[in-house]
Amino acid sequence: MGRFRFRSLKGFLSLFLVGLGLCLTLAACNTSPSETAASPAAGGSPAAQKETANLTLVSYAVTQAAYEQIIPKFTEKWKAEHNQEVVFDQSYGGSGSQTRAVIDGLEADVVALALALDTKKIEKAGLIEAGWEKEAPNGAIVHKSVAALVTREGNPKGIKAWADLTKGAQVITANPKTSGGARWNFLALWGAITQTGGNDAKALEYTTQVMKNVPVLPKDAREATDVFFKQGQGDVLINYENEVLLAKQRGENLPFVIPTDVNISIDNPVAMVDKNVDKHGTREIAQAFVEYLFTPEAQEEFAKVGFRPVDPSIGEKYANQYPKIDKLFTVQELGGWDAVQKKFFDDGAIFDQMQSKA
Repeated sequence: MGRFRFRSLKGFLSLFLVGLGLCLTLAACNTSPSETAASPAAGGSPAAQKETANLTLVSYAVTQAAYEQIIPKFTEKWKAEHNQEVVFDQSYGGSGSQTRAVIDGLEADVVALALALDTKKIEKAGLIEAGWEKEAPNGAIVHKSVAALVTREGNPKGIKAWADLTKGAQVITANPKTSGGARWNFLALWGAITQTGGNDAKALEYTTQVMKNVPVLPKDAREATDVFFKQGQGDVLINYENEVLLAKQRGENLPFVIPTDVNISIDNPVAMVDKNVDKHGTREIAQAFVEYLFTPEAQEEFAKVGFRPVDPSIGEKYANQYPKIDKLFTVQELGGWDAVQKKFFDDGAIFDQMQSKA
């Protein structure tokens, strides 16, 4: 009798364990795809399942006026389509300082910076995956501008083109070693020669002459503007077209010249910060926001504050706002950002050599 009970108990336990394993297997098989996708470890977007989601946008200062109009339009559209509120945390400042802040821990979901070189720094820090340029329309360039020359009232030095910057006028620009905007300025000077038939030797000669006329090198574009306007230094300030157009809209009629014979296309990129969107579970919303920036509705808001839109229909609508440039060149025509950084702005490169001679 005791042996029978033992065998029965043993058999019962065996059947119990088999049944338990079968239940666990069935439970795993019945896990819904949505439950798996919602797991952050699976790379999903759990924020898209909540009633309210947060998205952090980090951009540079002069874009704020546009994003203040664009973000409400996007959140309204997302609410209508997904029945979910999206709350944006926004940060604006100098592109270089914003880049450093993201690398140092500011958890941006989306970055919209002044130049691709800044975005690439975030990529090299391991926060953005390589190939981000292909994840958005138009190579991720969301709007553009060109260089402008702001003069004193009445333009007493007669500044009309790049060549006039070597004729005794004091030039105000920021330090390209510390300012993204100043890198555009420097490349505009260099390309004014190389993109019109001159070689590197002639470009070096011309750019060196201009830089000798620069009395100070502020650390960023905002400080350079203060030096020109508040401190009264210089005869001409190299600035962005979009900045002077926005100032004009605000009642500040700055005298300025857009060099139309040759100018640089100041291309401004946007990108998701992959590490952060996966951490926050906001990839779906961030991707939708990036794509929305290329719609006619968003592109028009950029055009309204002086940026050159990348949407052809909006560009045509606002064509009278932008002088036509005879020779508009890009950084790619100078070798691309990696080559440009190494050639001009690395320690001991052309700009440092130029400064040591000056």
